[in-house]
Amino acid sequence: MKIATKVIIYMAIFSLLHFGYDLTGWNFLIPFCGTDESVFEHLKMGFWSYLLVSTLEFLILKRKERSSNNFWMSRLISTIFIPWLIVVVWYLVPGIYGKVESITLELVWAFIVVIVSAIIGIVLEKSTEKIKFGMGLKTIILVLLIICIFFFVRFSYSKPWIDLFQNPEVH
Repeated sequence: MKIATKVIIYMAIFSLLHFGYDLTGWNFLIPFCGTDESVFEHLKMGFWSYLLVSTLEFLILKRKERSSNNFWMSRLISTIFIPWLIVVVWYLVPGIYGKVESITLELVWAFIVVIVSAIIGIVLEKSTEKIKFGMGLKTIILVLLIICIFFFVRFSYSKPWIDLFQNPEVH
């Protein structure tokens, strides 16, 4: 899948997950969709969005177009990294300029963060698609994936008090 196409699909899925729960109120969407504006909820949306776009890519691409051994491992590495890329890129502006007072600028920056995190994830997957994955690395990737899934599902229902999980609209 071309980078621009994948970024657009990632952004579309991210947007659906951002507003999905608010629009429907369906409780089964809580582990996947954002339920408030906390950093945690955005990390969760990024994780699931990338996993979903990778699944769509797998279903769309013909067998000969995807590397049989490395397709999933490379995508899972990027899926695991996407939330942390979002954090690192998002906090560049506060780190350089401080608090952004304009909601318009904050929204523009949010879109840029989603685009940049997707591009980095795609470049990472394209690079890791070329390496040979040993059993140890595959095990680490799968364990980290399971930990991420646990993290995003568990804390969707009961958030600990850590600022990462707090909704800035409330505090």
